[in-house]
Amino acid sequence: MAKNKTVFYCTECGAQTLRWSGQCMQCGAWNTLEERVVSSKTSRTVKATSDTRALRFSEVNADATRRWPIGDREWDRTLGGGIVPGSLILLGGDPGVGKSTLILQVAAVLAKSHSVLYASGEESASQVLLRAQRLGIPTDNCYLLSMTDLEQVLAEAKRLETDVLVIDSIQTMQMSDADGIVGSVSQVKECTQALLHFAKETGTAVIIIGHVTKEGNIAGPRLLEHMVDTVLYLEGEAGHPLRVLRAAKNRFGDTAESGVFSMQTDGLTAVSDLSRMLLADRSEAQIGTVVFAGLEGIRPLLAEVQALTDPTAFGYAKRTAVGYDQNRLTVLLAVLAKHAEVGVTEQDVYVNVAGGLRITEPAIDLAVALAIFSVLYNIPVSPQTAAIGEIGLTGDVRRVPQIEKRLQELSKMGFKTVFLPAANYAALKEKPDHLQLVPLKHLRELRQKILNNPDL
Repeated sequence: MAKNKTVFYCTECGAQTLRWSGQCMQCGAWNTLEERVVSSKTSRTVKATSDTRALRFSEVNADATRRWPIGDREWDRTLGGGIVPGSLILLGGDPGVGKSTLILQVAAVLAKSHSVLYASGEESASQVLLRAQRLGIPTDNCYLLSMTDLEQVLAEAKRLETDVLVIDSIQTMQMSDADGIVGSVSQVKECTQALLHFAKETGTAVIIIGHVTKEGNIAGPRLLEHMVDTVLYLEGEAGHPLRVLRAAKNRFGDTAESGVFSMQTDGLTAVSDLSRMLLADRSEAQIGTVVFAGLEGIRPLLAEVQALTDPTAFGYAKRTAVGYDQNRLTVLLAVLAKHAEVGVTEQDVYVNVAGGLRITEPAIDLAVALAIFSVLYNIPVSPQTAAIGEIGLTGDVRRVPQIEKRLQELSKMGFKTVFLPAANYAALKEKPDHLQLVPLKHLRELRQKILNNPDL
């Protein structure tokens, strides 16, 4: 016979404890513990059925997991070739970045050949239709449901036998047997668990939209990202049309891939030539601007690095970076002062990556250093000059990965001069004919070349 016991349940995160306290020890929330009586479950015997029989790998039906190409090359690139039936995809991003717009466009494309149900808990059906009409998205073949009760949403999805189910957003859904208010950790966890079970049981591909916290993480329990098959982030700076779709986790593809979109009046459109779009405004030599050949996922891109210095008016020099790591800028300036004898200790330094991009790879260091040299010595840099290389704490210029792919992109865009690590230069099997490669071992060499040859 089952015995009842009393526990204290946190309405915020779902944690249980045997004693009451003012603060939950799991999530830190105050006054969220409620006393509840639960019944301890008795042990049961697991009976084997035909569904539990193990299969050989050769007996598994591969056609059941054949991908559905979306038709958008950026989406298909990020997902690894398309959507896998029965997969659970989580898309996160800042408010207003374009998550709902992007998913609505994908739902409209998939509805041409599959049954799609778009369930919105944030907007009414008429509001979703108005947004689709404003963007010119054809939604005639897509089912629409405005509801926050997830159990009814799943029942309707079963009735329609949908191939794709879109949830916008997971924080607005609720289940009657789950504890906590709508959007709480316990509700988000239970709703995601129900969607995961539904996806695997029916073979329906489920796409979930999730909000992010101020730290940039998906709002809800960290367990949420472990439960889903794919975690995507849509990133973009306010005021810039560029949007980057990154895969933080992908069980069916490469997380190094990413998709690039541009926000237009008719929605998000795929960017075919990112480098050309980012460098469209460059036409003449300028002081403090250098082109960097980076990688967005596994594809090359060219970005413009801008630097500006100004004598500090206070006792402590200011360092500001946009699109470049702030801590890395501080370290780089210390290296310049120590090993390249560059006077930046009494200068306010500002660094910006144009176009709203955020570059995290260390290979951008040399371009930042060259831009700072340019503005300090008042020497303009040719629009056909680029720099690639990581800078160590000793001032040495270190090798970067996939240098051939970067140089190929620079050659395609008509660049003539490239500063690069000497180790990469020595490892090149073939030197590009149209590029003048300038190998560097140390920052001092870069400074010396700038002073001896102002015509960069």
